[in-house]
Amino acid sequence: MGEILIRNAYHLVTSNDAGERASGVDILLAGGRIADIGPDLERRHPLAPGARREVLGAETCVVLPGLVNTHHHLFQVLTRNVPAAQDQKLFDWLATLYGAWGTLDAEAVYWSTMAGAAELLLTGCTTTSDHHYLFPAASPAELLDAELEALERLGIRAHVTRGSMSRGASDGGLPPDSVVQDEDTILADCERVLDRWHDARPFSMRRIALAPCSPFSVTERLLRETVRLARRRGVRCHTHLAETEDEERYCLERYGRRPLQLMEDLEWLGEDIWFAHGIWFDDSDLDLLARTRTGVAHCPSSNMRLGSGFPRIPEMLRRGVPVGLGVDGSASNDASNMLAEVRQAMLLSRARYGPGSLRAADALRLATRGSAALLGREGEIGSLEIGKAADVVLIDVSGVDRAGALSDPLAALVFTGIGQRVRHAIVDGEFVVRDGRLVSADEEEIARRAHEISFRMLRRAGLGTPWGPPPWIAPGGGGRA
Repeated sequence: MGEILIRNAYHLVTSNDAGERASGVDILLAGGRIADIGPDLERRHPLAPGARREVLGAETCVVLPGLVNTHHHLFQVLTRNVPAAQDQKLFDWLATLYGAWGTLDAEAVYWSTMAGAAELLLTGCTTTSDHHYLFPAASPAELLDAELEALERLGIRAHVTRGSMSRGASDGGLPPDSVVQDEDTILADCERVLDRWHDARPFSMRRIALAPCSPFSVTERLLRETVRLARRRGVRCHTHLAETEDEERYCLERYGRRPLQLMEDLEWLGEDIWFAHGIWFDDSDLDLLARTRTGVAHCPSSNMRLGSGFPRIPEMLRRGVPVGLGVDGSASNDASNMLAEVRQAMLLSRARYGPGSLRAADALRLATRGSAALLGREGEIGSLEIGKAADVVLIDVSGVDRAGALSDPLAALVFTGIGQRVRHAIVDGEFVVRDGRLVSADEEEIARRAHEISFRMLRRAGLGTPWGPPPWIAPGGGGRA
């Protein structure tokens, strides 16, 4: 691992405690860490004999910490934009897509992960969590292993959750029985995945959390036993909560309690817990989250796409609730674009609370420091500070899409340039995106494989359309080479 000197940054966004920004400074990366930040580092840090150093000119770039995604379902990349599910709310949307997801196999998980994680890297995300909760009875339990192999190949820092569903339709749950597992099978595989894949060392590239899917797809026993297992093993827990009014009605009818009351009774509160969405929390819920330091992953595009509602993000932040940002699954967002998600967070807040409710810098902070804290990594990632991980993104702001926007270079990242790729992304001191292209995998192959598998899954589930696959997608293929 050689050194990288980022020289003469047009604008540096540190996301440190003081929110410091600077122009014309350098950043030296060495040994997977940020070694120094300041002017004239090439002179101040002469290269040691035999050492290697690459110098990156950053005169037209905003340099910022790699973004951190706290909620995703990478397997859903293969079911984006399905016509039958385009205009449905959550419960109906899930019921429509379970049929396609029930055909998942290791090949599908591998290539969907490659596609989704590639999109994350290309849009500035260097650390991602993923909530993989679907293990069809017809597929091997080792689907999560295929995902982890893909993430490792791409070089993204990973926080993957061993998700689960244990309450099928025959037991009053929402998912069909064909995609749920029994509690003992789930808990045993959680132990296996932790033993094989979890790396608790500081600055590790791969960590595992445990994540029963939702109150309407798992049993109370599984929720309680999972959180106890996680705490015994020293890992975090995650689930969906308070996403829709339908979920609240379900919890009241089945459990006699609102969602957060249920989770409190099942020991699911604390700094080692983060929930996805949190749209339908009332005042007492927000106070309880703040008091227990229980986190919330905000997923604005998904909330809008499914018509789920407006989460109370400014109120959470004022109370001290830990909040991070997530893109959510690519079938409810239809993209894995973290920088676009920052913009959506800002806009959705303003739609409900007014234009001063979430500034550009605050929205970006959700995706850096806020998200790092939800994953328990605030001391390692989420800001550009000496000693922290060398997870750095460079975004060229000299193009026409940001013409006239550079009176505030940080805000220019949020307000403008929608859809732009980063110029470079560095994770753990290594390039994962160079000059706007993936380093370790062929983007055209990833897209082709994902297209092929997607059409195959939709056809098997009876969700095909008259259009069919385009002529440039050849049938067949397969494998993970």
